[in-house]
Amino acid sequence: MPTPTDDNRDLLTVIASMKAAPGKEDELREALQALVEPTSQEEGYVNYDLHESVEEPGTFFFYENWESAAHLDAHLATPHLVDFADRMGGLLDGDGLTINRLRRIA
Repeated sequence: MPTPTDDNRDLLTVIASMKAAPGKEDELREALQALVEPTSQEEGYVNYDLHESVEEPGTFFFYENWESAAHLDAHLATPHLVDFADRMGGLLDGDGLTINRLRRIA
């Protein structure tokens, strides 16, 4: 099955990971799911796939592809992301959010 970077290796890939604070798993899951639809309408969006760990429920990952770093930066400044950023401190464990920006090399 093809992935977005099969056709365009210049896409910016992002893997974001976070773990819910104890007892906040459902609330975090719902907050993350609510980001998917508005993000899919953004300029430069290629995909924005939310995953939850099978081994560690309550640990979430976004696998994203953007046309450019500028599009990702614009995404991070959208009202729905700013609102989430304001709320996430109470939803995440002490490790917070990790964002990795990647380029496919093979």
